Amino acid sequence: MVLGRAPQSKGAGVEDQPEEVQRLLEAIAALEGIKDDAACASAVTQVLNDWPDLHSRLREIRQQRVQALKAQGKTWKEIAEILGGIHPTRAQQIGAGLRGSKRPLKKEPDGG
Repeated sequence: MVLGRAPQSKGAGVEDQPEEVQRLLEAIAALEGIKDDAACASAVTQVLNDWPDLHSRLREIRQQRVQALKAQGKTWKEIAEILGGIHPTRAQQIGAGLRGSKRPLKKEPDGG
């Protein structure tokens, strides 16, 4: 990552992102741009300490908005496109508040 530049999400140019997303990415770049190592590490730690709650809140906001889109008559396919082209089943899961789970690793067959 280059200092002073906000990271870009997959497939979307900065100009395609809502202002709020741009501001969040700029805030992360500003943290990265703090010259003093101790001040930077401290500031990032403060954000990371709050991140679990922020992450949960973002999921809740997304779920509420997906439910609102469905209530407006949008199909799961339309909602999936709005969410960046995910699978319609995943859009439905988000609307239901289901989180993606990590699948267990496949076991290698024994060689004997």
